[in-house]
Amino acid sequence: MDGFIILDKPSGVFSKAAAVRATKIFNTKKNGHIGTLDPMASGVLPVAIGNATKMIPFIEDFCDRTKEYLFTVQFGFETDTLDITGAEVSRTDIIPDENAVRSVLHKFVGHTRQIPPAYSAVHISGVRAYELARAGRTPEIPARNVDIYELELMNIDGENWNFRMRCAPGTYVRSVARDIAHECGTVATVSMIRRTQTSGFLLKNAVSLDFLENLFNNGGDVGQYLMPVDSGLGDIPVLNLGSKACRLYKNGGFIDVTQGNGTYRIYSGNDFVGIGAVESNLLRPKRTI
Repeated sequence: MDGFIILDKPSGVFSKAAAVRATKIFNTKKNGHIGTLDPMASGVLPVAIGNATKMIPFIEDFCDRTKEYLFTVQFGFETDTLDITGAEVSRTDIIPDENAVRSVLHKFVGHTRQIPPAYSAVHISGVRAYELARAGRTPEIPARNVDIYELELMNIDGENWNFRMRCAPGTYVRSVARDIAHECGTVATVSMIRRTQTSGFLLKNAVSLDFLENLFNNGGDVGQYLMPVDSGLGDIPVLNLGSKACRLYKNGGFIDVTQGNGTYRIYSGNDFVGIGAVESNLLRPKRTI
């Protein structure tokens, strides 16, 4: 089977391990996932099964990749990982008041600069930052540009401060929490991260690994949770071919068209054929299903 399974990844599981578990259910080794969640984070993890893996680069390059996170912050201490899985490195009695926190949030919205966490997958001279950190070395990670569209404090529940953020890829929730705290003259640690949206895939369409595995083990229809191969490609315009032109296209032929230059989703009737590119009124295949 080919398509996307939208996992609600549980906390404590690596994204790659979650994707492998899902693909075993569909009896294929061919898989990939869009975006990586920290092991302690939960939420939306789109996993491509079979030929759907061919679509990942086009989702990443041409479609809206907005992400949304819910996350919980605890002020007064900081860990080396910036989340509760790490070792404490700093503690203070300074806990900001609600007004102080709300007053600084606007500083992080828009096109800003951010230093990723030491425990992250950022490359430093060809080595992952977390590998250097685990080896006892402090990686020097340069600040980089990030885009945060929305950032709000939703509520406070005891020591738990609950936030929501919408952002572009490459934005680290843990760094946002660290920087909010520093702006308020204190330190903080993230105790929960939950991704509710990524690349057009939503939490309401996600299914848990445990549920999926239990359904499969009991002979249930897991295929009903598999989304089509062209899921997530909605920002790419459509070009429809007749049956004769479609046969030529599938065999690698170039097709005369009137559309302008650009990348297109190719269909024949209701059947998704793949991704093509138009240049000088010629349609050329890029990926064919």
